[in-house]
Amino acid sequence: MNPNAYNIKSKIGVVFQDVSVFEELTVYENIDYFCGLYIKDKKIREEYIEDAIKLVGLEDFKKFYPKKLSGGLLRRLNIACGIAHKPKLIFLDEPTVAVDPQSRNNILDGIKKLRDSGATIVYTTHYMEEVEILCDRVIILDKGKIIASGTTDELKELAKIEEKVTVEVNDLESVLIDKIKKLENVDSVTYSSNILLVTYKKGKHNLVDMIDYLKKENIHYNKIYSERPTLNDVFLELTGKELRD
Repeated sequence: MNPNAYNIKSKIGVVFQDVSVFEELTVYENIDYFCGLYIKDKKIREEYIEDAIKLVGLEDFKKFYPKKLSGGLLRRLNIACGIAHKPKLIFLDEPTVAVDPQSRNNILDGIKKLRDSGATIVYTTHYMEEVEILCDRVIILDKGKIIASGTTDELKELAKIEEKVTVEVNDLESVLIDKIKKLENVDSVTYSSNILLVTYKKGKHNLVDMIDYLKKENIHYNKIYSERPTLNDVFLELTGKELRD
């Protein structure tokens, strides 16, 4: 892209993982500066700035300087600076890293609003639950190579497990755990801190079968529930579970 291709650049927004704002400018002034790179009309720019501030929930912090903001508020300011000019294509690089839960929810809500308003968003993250919330299509990268792509449902089909059943049960004897491992369709069984986790390769009535088995063995449990494999399960299965640098 030519450095002077402002007609193209004005349609692109980039939010880096590292916060990039001016410490000597207030929240409003920072957003005004970055928006002003592409929006020259002052009246339109003021409208866009207010829209960005509202989107990320910084209405009460317009006159604050960055050094007075928490980490979560800084992240929200960083996003506002990158999207204030209303780009059609937005790149977001791990925007929720090291933020508090409230700020994270605010950021995700803002991204959903951008998506629903018609922006195309390229979103990178290690948090698979965010992928499930936000993304229409997913690419899994490992060591710089694409190892899987598709919708969340398509990727979940790659998991070797069909279902996970979790049981909260106290003092489960090892002999019973060994018996559960031999039940039909069971792939693996773990038991830790009074939580029994049973994964199944296939089968449509695994939860009912487990309830029946626990009743037959006179095993009393506090709660039991079933869930399909998550994207996190798929990610770990495809990339491995060993620690990374």
